Order: sequence, then structure tokens, then C-alpha cells
Amino acid sequence: MSQTQVAPFDPNTLARPELLTLTPYQSARRIGGRGDIWINANESPFNNSPLDKVNRYPECQPPELINAYSRYSGVKASNIIASRGADEAIELLIRTFCIPGVDTIACFGPTYGMYSISAATFNVGVNALSLTDNYQLPQNWPAQIGNAKIVFICNPNNPTGTVIAKDKIEQAIQAAPNSIVVVDEAYIEFCPDYSVADLLGKYPNLVVLRTLSKAFALAGARCGFMLASDDIIDLVMRVIAPYPVPLPVSDLAIKALSATGIDTMQAQVASLVEQGKRLSNALTAYGAKVLPANGNYVLAKFADVNAAAKRLSDSGVVARAYKDPRLADAIRFSFTNEQQTNLIISLFTKNLSESVAEVGQKSLR
Repeated sequence: MSQTQVAPFDPNTLARPELLTLTPYQSARRIGGRGDIWINANESPFNNSPLDKVNRYPECQPPELINAYSRYSGVKASNIIASRGADEAIELLIRTFCIPGVDTIACFGPTYGMYSISAATFNVGVNALSLTDNYQLPQNWPAQIGNAKIVFICNPNNPTGTVIAKDKIEQAIQAAPNSIVVVDEAYIEFCPDYSVADLLGKYPNLVVLRTLSKAFALAGARCGFMLASDDIIDLVMRVIAPYPVPLPVSDLAIKALSATGIDTMQAQVASLVEQGKRLSNALTAYGAKVLPANGNYVLAKFADVNAAAKRLSDSGVVARAYKDPRLADAIRFSFTNEQQTNLIISLFTKNLSESVAEVGQKSLR
């Protein structure tokens, strides 16, 4: 990649102009204060829940949570925003930097659908480029993104499970010096060596998205994180909701990010990877074309995808199929525990009647 001299990156030049003079909403918690009687937020004095303090608004960015993720990620606390899952972080970036009806984003498919959907809901254009046959970034893609304000790269990619090498991601960041390059690392705990979070100090146009939904087993809590430069954080904080992190969510996330919680996560990741390898081997033996798995799922392509889908549905197994033409013959299998993996494997190692008889009425959900 050529190292042409470019002007220093300034996200203020990409931000929606009206945000540069916008005074963020000053919620009661942002204003703060000291005292024993709190009557500044129109809250109820009655806590009718078994959970402590839920009658009070939470901090916009709970310091204990932010510091816990800082320790875990190795990223400075000032460079972290907690959000309602990584999905909210995607929307926040689009709302901050893209002018509806004018600007565009770029992404590389097949990939996570919410990049395009979030853009569309804000009337922001989508330059949808295709990954190569082996699911890598296409050649000369910087010339194809036009004036895209934001470039989304999912790594590991959902739903293919494939990865782009770290040096290639770094080249991508360098190749789009006038855009914000967002690397979605929702599944990075399953392949931590591919993370580019350590490059945040080097590239001010880099944003990394994370979540506790996958490896940390907190999908129902909706807690994600945006990792970015001080300037990008400052701009995003102008548009974020006053109280994006509910108190119970923050408490759950802090426990998950404790030393004990991280040990549990890593043990569960190792278990899921082991079961995923068993499943991948069984699907390969069945005749499916199985892509390398770098998340908590594997994508398998079948000569007769309808027959494979029927084996699953007839036995109560809910897997994911896709309408994307490149994935029309594919099913994505999320990894699960040993017992459920055994049952799924049985569907693809015996004839169908024997498999169904073994599974019986057991629920695999």
C-alpha cells in the first residue's frame, strides 16, 4: 500500500456541521452534584424493585463499567463509550457523521446486515461492495468507496466466520485516511490475535466495536462498547441518549468483566471452540463445504441445502439460513454445549429416521 502524505485526520471535518455547535443535553447525572436529598431529576423516591437504586437514573457512562472494560481491553477509559449493544454504536456513528440524503457508508458483503439497515433508516446511502471469493477485501476497494464517510469491516465476519489478517486491516485503515474505518470485533474473543484495538493510538480514524453479547453470554443485557479517539468520542457523546446503560445492565457487565467473570468467559470460549470443531468435522464428513470458523459459529454450504434444513427443522433445531445469493446454499450453525452438539452431529452422521428417533421430542433450543 503506498504511503502518500496526507493531512492529519480530523473527525470534525466529517461530522454533521450542526453538531459542532450543538450543546449536548445536560441530564441530571451529567450535571451531577453533592448532597443527601436528590430532587433534581423528577425521579420517584420509592424503590419498588428488589434491585437497589433503580428508582434513580443511572450514570450516562458508568465509571465502574467503563474502567472495567478499560482494564479488560487495554484501551484508555477516555476512549470508550458504553452503548446498548454494538448495534447502538453503529447507529451513533451514522447519526454523528452522516448527513441524511447526502452522505454514504461503505461495507463489504456478505456481512452483518445492520450496517446497511441502520444507514437506510437515516436516509444515508450504502455503497455495498463484495468480499472476494475467499471473503477478503477486494482489490482497489478504496477507489470504489467514493466519499463514504464510514467504512464498516466485520472481523471476524458474520456470517461467514472468516477473518482478515491484522496487517491487511491496518492497510485498510491507511488506505482510507479521510474516512472513519470501523472494525466490528463482536466475536474477537474467539480469535483475539486479530484485534486491532491496540492500533487506536496510531490511527485516529479507527473505531473498534465490541460487545458482551457473544463470548460473555450477555446477549439479553444489551451492552456494547465503542473504542475510538478522544475527538470521535467527544462528537458521539453529543448525540448519545442521556441514559444508555440501565443500572442492572451495568451491574451484570461489571461482574462479567471481573477477574472471575473473564476466567469463566475464557473457559466457555474454549469449550465452544472444541464443540465447534467437532461439529465442523461432522458437517465436512457429511459432504458440506465448511468455512473456517473464527467466531462462535460455522457456515456450511450444502449440495442440497433444503434437505439439510429439513433435517434440522424436523428435529427441532433452529439454525440460520440466508437470502443473499452467495449464501443461498448455506446454513450458519451457532456453537452450543456438548449435549446439544452431540444431537446435532447425530443428524448428519446417521440416516434421517435413526436421527429423528434418537432426538425424539428433546428441545435443542
